Amino acid sequence: MSDYVLSCSSTADYPRSFFEERHVLLTCFHYNMDGGTYPDDLYARITPHEFFSKIKAGSQPTTSQIAAGEYVATWEPELKAGHDILHVTLSSGISGTYNSACVAAEQLRSAYPERTINVVDSLCASSGYGLLVEYLADLRDAGMGLAELTAWCEEHKTNLNSWFYVSDLECLKRGGRVSKTSALIATALKICPLLNMDYQGKLIPREKIRTKMKAQKRLVRAMMAHVEDGAAYTGKCCISQSDCREDAEEVARMIGEQIPQLAGKIAIHDIGTVIGAHTGPGTVALFFMGDKRVD
Repeated sequence: MSDYVLSCSSTADYPRSFFEERHVLLTCFHYNMDGGTYPDDLYARITPHEFFSKIKAGSQPTTSQIAAGEYVATWEPELKAGHDILHVTLSSGISGTYNSACVAAEQLRSAYPERTINVVDSLCASSGYGLLVEYLADLRDAGMGLAELTAWCEEHKTNLNSWFYVSDLECLKRGGRVSKTSALIATALKICPLLNMDYQGKLIPREKIRTKMKAQKRLVRAMMAHVEDGAAYTGKCCISQSDCREDAEEVARMIGEQIPQLAGKIAIHDIGTVIGAHTGPGTVALFFMGDKRVD
């Protein structure tokens, strides 16, 4: 075991088993729905289908970021046990949690001056964030030290490409990303916006694509245009989806046709409650290592 702990938040949207088996420390976001407040606990108390069915039925979940005190409560036992910490946060381009983590780290550095606490802004979200953490866990387990792993993360995080489409615009409308009029027109025309994360970790609309099938094909074209080594890619790839697994499986199938060595090997994860509160049902997101994000 290394002498440091790898840490992230629940918005990495990987299964709970991954964090347990790979010894990744987890801190949970929270969401509010139908008068209650709940942890983003990787679907321990509600299934993905139940959560997104509630949204389809009219529930309007809101989310809250992790407070500095919650990070302190999660990290302090590890510091007391003599472990240093590398914490990787959800993108600062969509959340203030990076600032909260930095505040917590500064507080704990004062209390534990002999320990090292590194905080890195992933500039990623959902399973793209999780994919970055998976790479870090692999390198940690291969023996990479804390300083070197922190530097690797800073250097390679913008090589993590994130492309996705949204087929239900209601949550984007509520979040102010599209106007009510635009959402109505887009819904009537069956338009699926294609978005990605830019070099600052912000969500950027790239195209308006008519029909879900065309959006799926466009996701695959985006990957082939930006993936590391093109059709010879041997890196990791995963997809996250919000209660539309068949759509995600179709995208994975099409990728397998273009990159045969990935056929049957692309992990498909559920978009979590916090990210899902903003994307709504019917979202498919694709993540892989590729060109460095520059716009």
